[in-house]
Formats: sequence, C-alpha cells, structure tokens
Amino acid sequence: MFGTVLTVAKGAFLHPSSRRLATSRPPMDHLHPAGHTCCPETATSHPHDPIPTEPEDISQTVFPSVETRQSSKSSANSINYTPLTSPGSPLTPATEPEPQVDDFLEELKDEGTLEITPAPPRDRRSSSKPISVDPEEVKRLLGETASNARLIEKVCCGEGCCKLQALEEDPESKDHLPVLVPDNDAFRSLHLRLGPLSLESRLTKTLDLPPPVVSFAPLSNPSTPYESSVHKSPPKFVTPHPPYEVFPAKVHHARELTKPGAEKKTYHFDLDVTDYPEESGTVDFVVGGAIGVCAPNDDQVVDELFDLLGVLRHLRDKPVILKTTGGRWPTIWGEDTPRELLTTRRELLTWCSDLQSYPPTKPLLRLLAEYADAPNEKKVLMYLSSAQGQAAFCDLRTGPHLTITQLLHAFPSSKPPLSHLISPLSTLMPRFYSLSQDPLLSCRRDGTRCRRIIEMAVTVHETNNWRGGPRKGVGSGFMERVARKIMAAAEQGKDPPTLDLRVPMFRGLMANPLARQFCMDGPMMLIGSGVGIAPFRGFVHRRLMSENVTNKVWVVQGIRDSLLDEIYSGDWGVQEDKIKTIVQSRGGTHQYVQDAVRHQADLVWFLLNTLDGRIFVCGSQKGMGEGVEQAIIDVVIDKGNLNGEEAAAFLEGKKNEGQYIAVSFIFLVPTIENKSCG
Repeated sequence: MFGTVLTVAKGAFLHPSSRRLATSRPPMDHLHPAGHTCCPETATSHPHDPIPTEPEDISQTVFPSVETRQSSKSSANSINYTPLTSPGSPLTPATEPEPQVDDFLEELKDEGTLEITPAPPRDRRSSSKPISVDPEEVKRLLGETASNARLIEKVCCGEGCCKLQALEEDPESKDHLPVLVPDNDAFRSLHLRLGPLSLESRLTKTLDLPPPVVSFAPLSNPSTPYESSVHKSPPKFVTPHPPYEVFPAKVHHARELTKPGAEKKTYHFDLDVTDYPEESGTVDFVVGGAIGVCAPNDDQVVDELFDLLGVLRHLRDKPVILKTTGGRWPTIWGEDTPRELLTTRRELLTWCSDLQSYPPTKPLLRLLAEYADAPNEKKVLMYLSSAQGQAAFCDLRTGPHLTITQLLHAFPSSKPPLSHLISPLSTLMPRFYSLSQDPLLSCRRDGTRCRRIIEMAVTVHETNNWRGGPRKGVGSGFMERVARKIMAAAEQGKDPPTLDLRVPMFRGLMANPLARQFCMDGPMMLIGSGVGIAPFRGFVHRRLMSENVTNKVWVVQGIRDSLLDEIYSGDWGVQEDKIKTIVQSRGGTHQYVQDAVRHQADLVWFLLNTLDGRIFVCGSQKGMGEGVEQAIIDVVIDKGNLNGEEAAAFLEGKKNEGQYIAVSFIFLVPTIENKSCG
C-alpha cells in the first residue's frame, strides 16, 4: 500500500568513509570544526549512532484512499492523467531579481576587520551587480593585498568606491562655500554626505554622457491603425525566446492565505491556462515547475514619470516609431540588433523599462546632470558621477531602494527627454513563481468542458518609500492589485472570472531542479520557509495519485507565527499532523527550520544514505538556505563521525547524485545588459 514503510538494512547504504570512520576512531566531540552546532540527543536524534535506520518515533505518513483525497480547501479537482515523462523544455534564461537586503558591515565590525565612522543609522541593501566573483580580479582592480581583496568582496557595491579621490578646490577661487543642496523631502531621503563640495570643486574621472540608443519618429502615415492593449497585456514584441509566448491567463480565483496582522501578505491564485498554445516537444506544466509573469509597472508610477518629464498627455498614448541602435531591449531575450517598432510611449514605460527595482547607475546620474538647469543640482549629480563622489555614490547603491521618480523629485530641474532617459534604464524582466499544485490534476467545470487551472502563491514584498508609505515590488505589487480586485468582487457577490482580469505569463522554468528531481517513489523530506513551501504542496498532491508506491513524505515548514503566517493549512490533501512539522521563528518555540533539521538527525541521515531518498529545500538563500545546509552538515559530522571537510564533501556528493536539492527564491542570473554601456 501507499503508506508502506521502506525498510533499509542497517548500514546497507552507508557512505564508505562513514563506515570506515565509525569503526576506526572514537566520536569526534573534541574535534568539531569551528561553526559546528552539535545535534541534540532526542527521541529522533541520536548523534553518535552512524547506522542509517528509518526513525520509528516520527509520525508516519497516512494517505487517504483515492476516493477521499480531495481537500476541502483545495481548488483542484482530480482528473485522469498520464504518467509524467521527463520535460523537454529548454531552459529559460534566468531573470534579474528584485534587489535583496544583504548587509555585511556589522559582521565585519564585530570581527574587527572594518573601522566604521559613526553615522546616523540608515537602511541598506546590497547591490544587484557584484564587482567580481574572482578575488584575483578584485586585487587587479584595487591594486591591494589579498586580505583587502577578500574584505572588498563582502562590502563593495561594485562601482569602485574604494578608488575615490579627495576633493580639490580651484586655487584661483576665493569662495569655497558648500554647495546649496536641493530643499525637498526626496533629496533629504537620499542621505547624501557631500563633504566640502562647492560649485568650484574640481571633479575628475567624471563619466562621459551616455549616448542615446533610443529615438522616436512620427508615423509616415498618421492614419495607420494601431490598437494598444497596454492595460491588459504587453505589446507583441515583449516576448521571451521561442518557443515561449506571453499568454494573458484569465484569473479564475484569488484569496489571501495569511491572516490579518501578518508581517508579509501571501496570496493564492488560480489561473486558467486551458487555451495556452501548444509548444514544440513535450513541454508542459509540471509539478515543481515555475511560470514567468510579465508584470507591468504601476499605472500611477508611469503617469508620475510622464508628469515629471513634462510629456504632454496627448503624446503619451500616441503611436510612434521606436528606433534602437542595438541591444535586446525592448524585447526580453531577443536578438542583439537594431529595431524599428510601432508602439506608444506608455507601452514602453509600462512593459519594457524597470522604473523601481534597480539601484541608480552612474550613466543614469550623469544623464540627469546633463539636463539639470540648476547649477547646484548639476554639481551634485556630476559629483556622484566622479571619482571624488565614489563614497556618496556607493551609499546610494547600497542604501534604501530608490526609484527613477524619486531621483527626479530630488533634482527637479532635471528633465531629460524620455528617449534619452530610457537608454540607461534596465529592462523590465519577468518574475518567476513556483506552481503550488500538481498542474495535471486541476480543472474547473465550465458546462461540459474542463477548464485547466494552475495555482501559485505570491508573497508581497514591501519596503519604505521616501514619502513614508510602503513601496511594493513590481511583480508582487501587480499580483496583489489583481487579488484585491478579485476579492472585492467576491464580497459583492460577483463571479471573479466575469471580471476578465488577466496575468501575462508564459510556461517558463519547467526544467528547474525541483521539477527535474521530483520522483514518484522513494522517501523524501521537504523543507521550506514562507512561500517556499508552496511547490511542495504539489509534490504531496502528485504522490497521492499513486497507490502502489512504497514511499514516505516528511514536511518541515518554517513560518514566523502559525496564527498569522501559515499558508495552505488544511490544504495538503492528507492528515497534516502526520507529515508536517511547523517551526515558528517568532511565535511558539522561536526556532528556525535548521533547528528542526538537527532535531530530526536520524531521519536526515536515513534519507541521505537511502539510494532513493531525497531532501528538497526551497526558500531564501541567505539565512534559511545556508542555515539548512549547515545543519545537514552538522548531522553528517555527528552521525557519520566525520570532520567538517569530509562532511561537506559527503553532502556535495549527495547534491551531484540528486539526493539533496536546494532552490533559492533568487535565481542566479547573468548581468543584464546596460543599453548605455554596450
């Protein structure tokens, strides 16, 4: 039967080095490497027992019969399906993530390797463009010692801050009064430290003005018909690479998963993909896959930018010929080639250029300086583009999130032409979201026809903006706006599908590690934090479809507070108390998922040494991902009687064998091209 225990002979699959070391030397309590946390001695954790035996004290997975598998809360209705074959989808190029907080300064200060001048506390964020992944390259750039190169790897924003030069005054000038800074809230929110900067200060190594790579031309025939769907879907030229197409999926339903008072809101979406076009090969939506969502910039942000630039209202939606000198923009991953396209200015700002996700670049600041009429504003912007302003520029890069509209409010005399401003802006890239169910099992009846439904969960990311309110991510903010419209309609008794709300999406990462490594047999442990638990709901749903597989499933879900943040509670299609462990970081036990891993050392060790055992991890790489991996290494050290280096090598082997699969929220990405820098 489905719940049959998979028995393993003691020591049958024990790693050779573990068997050797377990019998050739005593426990290594006195040899534990630095940073190692010993696993506790509990009913489910016996640190000094190297024999990988399936734990008997852990609640067994109890799966209902086929007739009773439908969850009361699930939006999925089971239908017949054929077994899944290996997906043949090409890998979609990863997208640039929304910037994440990654501040190492306090760590370095504690280590005594960095001297920090006291300054008012300010929020910081990491740069989205690292200077290098190679310490030797850092040394070449900085001309410093290896130790300094390692230090810079941790804290450098990637723009050469440590090559700054001191301000020099013009010796012929007698007036060295500090420059008058703009008197507005947007500028004050930048927290710039300009030092003795004056209008007479001499600046060196100032960046050259980026050349315009975009231009607009009027239509040769003004009566040429053009129908824009800017408020529903992107223009046709905004497409991923073949065979993918951007498909306007109708939102069938949406609901909030978290409770009022939760620090982060998470929403569930049902998207109708019944009419999704067929693609070449065996590409299909698969369990563990992720779809790409082409989210637009908020209409209010777009109109605000138009107003700041002084673009007349009758021009905003007027068709024009867009000409580019090269690059992929405004496509997503199109060919690097010049283009002539029929579009509107609103379409370009709504769907093609990212207005808020990226920190400011020197080409952007240099461009703003070129078009600033006020001498003081021009001087400050030129300073930020020079060698003398490197430190202040670094603060902008690593400080709180900035948007292009905030910069224009801070320097109100700068009003560059829209065509030139677009040139240094980054491309608006898709956001990827994991499917939270088995896509082969979901449908909705529409008369006699079954509408195919895919499900996903989205957590809304918020940071403070300069006006004091919240600033939401491009993708999560768009999805929240859609969800609120759906929920408002439901409260009024309206059927959500009648609203005809659409989410532009495409079948994207169906060959990611979660999808590739999922198997219908063998025991597995699913570890997720926050919305990272969502794809594992689909894993469990898929396992429910087989009655003749001997397997077991254990789920570890990390949340802040189970009363507010637990998502998909009661929606797994099984008796959750039999398979799921809830770990609360702020409520209850005040623990993290890595603590649960150490407490389940026997189970972890059993899975790692079982030929068909697997451990899946999904969550943020910083903190959770690194913590879980270290906890598993701690288990290997204690259970296998290995040292730190041997334990790390053991786990690396399990990764290569597909038994330890970790996926981060942040997909590792190549550097996105900057249209103004080549």
